[in-house]
Amino acid sequence: MKHGKKYRASAAKYDLTKKYDVPTACKMVQDMKYTNFDETVEAHVLLKLPKNATVRDTLVFPNQFRGEKKVLVFCKEDRVQEALDAGAAYAGAADYIEKVKGGWLDFDIAVATPDMMKDVGRLGMVLGRKGLMPNPKTGTVTNDIVAAIGELKKGRTEYRADKTGIVHIAVGKVSMDAEKLQQNIDALIAEIERKKPSDASADYIKTISVSSSMGPGVWVKYKDEE
Repeated sequence: MKHGKKYRASAAKYDLTKKYDVPTACKMVQDMKYTNFDETVEAHVLLKLPKNATVRDTLVFPNQFRGEKKVLVFCKEDRVQEALDAGAAYAGAADYIEKVKGGWLDFDIAVATPDMMKDVGRLGMVLGRKGLMPNPKTGTVTNDIVAAIGELKKGRTEYRADKTGIVHIAVGKVSMDAEKLQQNIDALIAEIERKKPSDASADYIKTISVSSSMGPGVWVKYKDEE
C-alpha cells in the first residue's frame, strides 16, 4: 500500500520494527498523529486459537471516550417504563419490531428480554447485517434490563476475534491522556487473557499493535518479550 508524504514523515520518527511497552506505544501513537481531527486509537490483537474456537465477550473500559449511546429495548408493555426509567431511549414490543422491519434504525444498541426473542429473531436480516441483533453472549438478551442498560450507557463494548483470529477494537481517542489510554489497553489485554480457551497454547496472544485510525501501527510488547 502506498502512503502519503505526511504518513511517511510521521512513521519516520520511530523505529516501527521494534516492540514497545504500552505506555511508550501510547505516546508514540499520539506523537505520530498528523491529521487535524481527533482520531480513534485502535488495538489489533492476533490470537492463536484452537480449531473451531472463538473469543467473544464484552468489557467496560475504565476510561470512556464515546458519546452516550441510544439503547432500544424490546420488551413487553409491563416493562416499558422500567426500561425508560433505566435510561433506554426507546422501549416496546410489536410497534418497534414493525418500525425496524420498515428500515428504522435510529439507535446504537438493541436489548431484548428472553420472551421477546422469538419475535425479534425475525429481524435477523435487518439487525444482523448491522451487528445490532441482541445476543445472550454479549449480555443484550437478559431479564435484568436495568443492569444491562446501566453497563451499556457506561460504555460496555463488544469484542470478538474475526475469522483470522484478530480482535480489532477501538480503545480511545488520540486526544486522551496517555495514561488513560494505557489503562484501556491494559484492560483489553487482561480481558482477552481471561477469555483464553482452556485448550489454547502458551502463545495464545501472538501479537499486539496499536495505531490511530490514520497513523502508523506500533508493535506492543506482550508480558516479558524482549
